[in-house]
Amino acid sequence: MADLTTDEPTDPDRLPEPPPDQQAELQVQDELVDLGKPLVGQPIDEAQTDAEPDLSAERTVVHLVRHGEVHNPEGVLYGRLPGFHLSERGQEMARRLVEHFAPADLTTLIVSPLERTHDTATPLSQARRLTWRVDDRVIEAGNKFEGQRFGVGDGAFRHPKVWWLLRNPFRPSWGEPYRDIAVRMLAAMADARDAARGHEAVIVSHQLPVWIARSHVEKRRFAHDPRKRECNLASVTSFTYAGDAIIEVGYAEPAADLVPARDDKKFAAGA
Repeated sequence: MADLTTDEPTDPDRLPEPPPDQQAELQVQDELVDLGKPLVGQPIDEAQTDAEPDLSAERTVVHLVRHGEVHNPEGVLYGRLPGFHLSERGQEMARRLVEHFAPADLTTLIVSPLERTHDTATPLSQARRLTWRVDDRVIEAGNKFEGQRFGVGDGAFRHPKVWWLLRNPFRPSWGEPYRDIAVRMLAAMADARDAARGHEAVIVSHQLPVWIARSHVEKRRFAHDPRKRECNLASVTSFTYAGDAIIEVGYAEPAADLVPARDDKKFAAGA
């Protein structure tokens, strides 16, 4: 776990400056964000949300599934770290998804590169005899606190080394820009739609990418309180397409009774 301690005197009313070699890069990145431009160099696929839908067009459904509970006894923000698998309860959540999708006309199954999505997809893959494919675009959001314990009340916010990372919650400054997440998720969803034309696709991803994709479709601001995301463990956020346009968003929690009670004051950075 990273050392957040410092012996330097601090002024609680002033954020510390970033290292000199990072200042120019951060300034350019912030200007791009202020202009509403994606840092990944491509626009969000607005055709999925802004195009006038042809309601007579062929229907396709893309389901974004958040993985099940992860075995994480140390309580770290695991982010994109490898080696994190589902807990026993998470495995039961994955089995619930098989029941949930029993009536669905599934033809496509996609996972992120991280093991917890593979574990979540395995029962569904076996039950429906579908081979999943990995799509790097649906991976967890990048986060600079990855590998650390970081909670409200534990004193971490008082350390000057983290203040600069917390300077801009709208971007956010501590991780992958929300707009970049939307770009990659909408592109992955469009490809899944094309692969499953007239049928249904499942993409097993992570909480923050799923929520940002939904927020874009429903025209919500990307900046938000993480505690208020409607994207529980093993939840299913479904996007119905008429042709290429999304016409409906649905949400279900097949494993709601298995989700453990959580402290709503705990800092969350996506999972």
